[in-house]
Amino acid sequence: MIHRLHPTLGTPVDPSSLPIETVALARSLIGLALGVGSPHGVVGGRIVEVEAYLPQRDSASHAYRGQTARNAAMFGPPLHAYVYFIYGNHWCFNLTSEAVGTGAAVLVRALEPLAGVELMTQRRAGQPLRNLARGPGRLAQALAVGGADDGAPIGPRRRICLYDPRSPAKVVATPRVGISRARELPLRFSLEGSRFVSSPLPRPRAMV
Repeated sequence: MIHRLHPTLGTPVDPSSLPIETVALARSLIGLALGVGSPHGVVGGRIVEVEAYLPQRDSASHAYRGQTARNAAMFGPPLHAYVYFIYGNHWCFNLTSEAVGTGAAVLVRALEPLAGVELMTQRRAGQPLRNLARGPGRLAQALAVGGADDGAPIGPRRRICLYDPRSPAKVVATPRVGISRARELPLRFSLEGSRFVSSPLPRPRAMV
């Protein structure tokens, strides 16, 4: 598949233009769009929420105890998909970060649906627009991202691509959610004012 200029997602992004340091990458993803190829065209939307999982010292990261078969993509090249299965029924989509061998990633938690909404609605059994990709499990289901995508590169000539919609984004940093370890770290980044975030935002600690 070749991703081209899209009327709602914007211009395809060359992954080499993005930072690979984990927090910098997480911040830069807010406001960009994520598109996934399908037989019916590109499906995706604006990224409104992510979480950073740091190398080495982050006890909430899958890479904390070292490389395994499950988390191998985290230790591979940056800007590749890291897709894992949780709770026996949900896939979660991440983008790897840092240098090869380091072990880090950014979890994409929520999108504002913009392209292929009808197909996303079918995949999500008729859920309303706000709930199509609000939360990592819903997002992966709406985009039809799964285990076959684990470790895959992203980019304009790949199934998964980032787009730049050329719209301003104000980023809010708050603690992560849905984890039991290192949850106090302000590593959840969201688009200020978005109604598509996965859960209500606490009082922000920082804005850029």
